Amino acid sequence: MIADFPRYGGPAVALHWIMAVLILGNLAFGLYLVDLPLSPSKLRYFSWHKWVGVTVFSLAAARLAWRLGHPAPPLPALPEWEARLARLGHVALYVLFFAVPLSGWLYSSAAGFQTVYLGMFPIPDLLARNRELSETIRPLHRWLNYLMAAVVAGHVAAALKHHFLDRNEVLARMIPFLQPRRP
Repeated sequence: MIADFPRYGGPAVALHWIMAVLILGNLAFGLYLVDLPLSPSKLRYFSWHKWVGVTVFSLAAARLAWRLGHPAPPLPALPEWEARLARLGHVALYVLFFAVPLSGWLYSSAAGFQTVYLGMFPIPDLLARNRELSETIRPLHRWLNYLMAAVVAGHVAAALKHHFLDRNEVLARMIPFLQPRRP
């Protein structure tokens, strides 16, 4: 066993994994929904998709607020390029945590479909109904999701590389029961 090393705190770990599950699930669900024929079920599923997006947006705000008051534990000794890439990747994730749900909200508003969170809480539209604008925003939402998927894939690949190849504590900082692998 390795002696204690800097880890993320419980709230940061919980927010990380809850958001990871929600984001990955909603990415997959969104891809599934796109090709469904129009039906009452599809409209219901889109409501669920939007509810998850609102939840991700809200959790991202909580996560950002937490992070501003609780800095990340220091990285282990890494080449400077890797440390810079890690910082850039985290900034990209935080931007996308907000940009993806916001683009969906804008699209939904412009398409004339108000979001009613959990079927009970109407969320105000950000734009007036505008079919042309909705057709411009729709691909933006799709491509931001593709970008999110790519950044998440890079994030996961880097974490696994650090754990299995570099054998450092990067991944173990976010998984409470995991110890860093050492040669």
